[in-house]
Amino acid sequence: MTFHIVTIFPDYFESPLKHGVIGKAVSSGIIKINPIDLRSFTKDRHRTTDDRPYGGGAGMVMIPGPLAKAVTSVRKGRKEVPVILFSPAGQTFNHKLAHELSQHKELVLICGRYEGVDQRIIDNFVDMEISIGDFVLTGGEPAALVLIDAVGRLIPGVLGSDESASDDSFATGLLEHPHYTRPRRFMEMDVPQVLLSGDHEKIKRWRRKKSLELTLKRRPELLKRAKLSQEDLKILAELGFYGDTKDE
Repeated sequence: MTFHIVTIFPDYFESPLKHGVIGKAVSSGIIKINPIDLRSFTKDRHRTTDDRPYGGGAGMVMIPGPLAKAVTSVRKGRKEVPVILFSPAGQTFNHKLAHELSQHKELVLICGRYEGVDQRIIDNFVDMEISIGDFVLTGGEPAALVLIDAVGRLIPGVLGSDESASDDSFATGLLEHPHYTRPRRFMEMDVPQVLLSGDHEKIKRWRRKKSLELTLKRRPELLKRAKLSQEDLKILAELGFYGDTKDE
C-alpha cells in the first residue's frame, strides 16, 4: 500500500516511519511512503501556501492552487484513490474505518495547517475528512502518522501474525483482555492460574469474560454495538449489565 502525504513538512515523516513494525513494512516494500512537498507546487518566489481569509478573522487559510495541483499530480484522475483531509470537523477515526481504508492500494493524505484549507478544495478534491479526536492539532501531520500506523498494521504481512490484528481491542467490538508474560510472580502478584493450565477452552472463556468485564467498566457504550452471544449476555448479566447503557 502507498500513502501519498501532501504536506509543507515532508521531512516530518522521515524518522517516525523508520521504526517498529511500520518501519519494517516500509523497508520490505509492503508499505510505501510518498511525502509530497506542497511548496513545490507554488509559483511565487516565497513558495506561499497560505493567505488571509476573505471576510476577515484570525489566522491564515491554505490557498487552493498548490493543493489542487499536488492532489492532481498523484491521483491522475483515478477516482478509486481516496483523498483524505485531516480536520477537526471530520468523522472520528476508529478501527472500522481503519479496516475499510486498509482495503485500498493507495491513499492521498492532505495535512492541513493554519485555520484550515480553502473550502473549494474540500468540495472538489476531498473524499473524506477525518478527525483523530475532539482536540485541535497544529497541523495534520501527527494525525497522518496515527492513520498510517493504524491502517498499515492491518495490511497482510505487516504484523508477525495476522491473528494479532483480529484479536485487537475494537476489532471484535470489545476492549482486549489483559495480557501476562514471564515471570510468573512479580511484586507479589501471580499470573492467573487459568493461563498456566494448558486448557485452551478455559483460557478462551477467561479471556472473553475479562474482555467483557473491561469493556463494561471502561467503555460500556461499545456493548451496544458489539456482537454478543448468549453466553456473553449471561456473563454481562452476572456483572450487572442488562443492556441499558447509553452512548456517552
